[in-house]
Amino acid sequence: MSKAEQTDKIRNGHGFIAALDQSGGSTPKALRLYGVEEDAYSGEEEMFDMIHQMRARIAQAPDFTGDKVIGAILFEQTMDREIGGKPSAAYLWEERGVVPFLKVDKGLADEADGVKLMKPMPDLADLLRRANAAGIYGTKMRSVIDAASSPGIAAVVDQQFAIAGEILDAGLVPIIEPEVTISISDKAEAEQMLLHAIATHLDKLPEGREVMLKLTLPEMPNHYKPLVDHPRVLRVVALSGGYSRDEANARLATNTGIIASFSRALTEGLSAQQSDAAFNATIAGSIDGIHAASVAG
Repeated sequence: MSKAEQTDKIRNGHGFIAALDQSGGSTPKALRLYGVEEDAYSGEEEMFDMIHQMRARIAQAPDFTGDKVIGAILFEQTMDREIGGKPSAAYLWEERGVVPFLKVDKGLADEADGVKLMKPMPDLADLLRRANAAGIYGTKMRSVIDAASSPGIAAVVDQQFAIAGEILDAGLVPIIEPEVTISISDKAEAEQMLLHAIATHLDKLPEGREVMLKLTLPEMPNHYKPLVDHPRVLRVVALSGGYSRDEANARLATNTGIIASFSRALTEGLSAQQSDAAFNATIAGSIDGIHAASVAG
């Protein structure tokens, strides 16, 4: 299938994007939630072996197909490994009909002006070359907003769009993720500032360039509808951000045109100790619920 077919699936597909991109910092927590304690592995290599086993098990579950899961975001080490005897990205697209994306950021810088910008990415050009060679369709990069700080939010969005330009130049589709922390008292105000900052940048994008947006589920339903409808936006997806799956699904269903891109909420209830039948039944239930909320709008 061609890149045009992948673009059509992302633009028009009735489903959601699975986030299977926990990085080194978040992997131990993800493994703990999966029932694998830190004394079960020794060192980073064994840790990544364990998380890859979890991701491969999810990707090979009978219900993890392009009918409901239209895309999946991979961690760099997942891209470099195999699932089902094939390179991970090729397996997802060729065997499951799931469009592969790659997390490209190197984590967060220290907080300043109420936000955490992304750390420098000195190897980005090389990583994008490898992503293209592996059959990756697009990328994802995350910043964090911890306060309704106008200069901070402007800095986050400026950085995101600057790097998105490099990703577009490389022929990949960037997912811009400026996450608003769900627990802050001024979340609605931060979301208003974020909407304005993103729209300003989108209006400057030349014709023929499209980005995706990954946003925290907002306090006001359809707050981000102007971005959903913007001609430079391929798709808007939502992160679960610490909400339980039930609450994330309920919030998602009130936002027309936004689909899920959940990580922790997708894997909620999965355990390394489950039989394949129990594991597959649990992930099937998760997929059905998130899919239903994604298409409800």
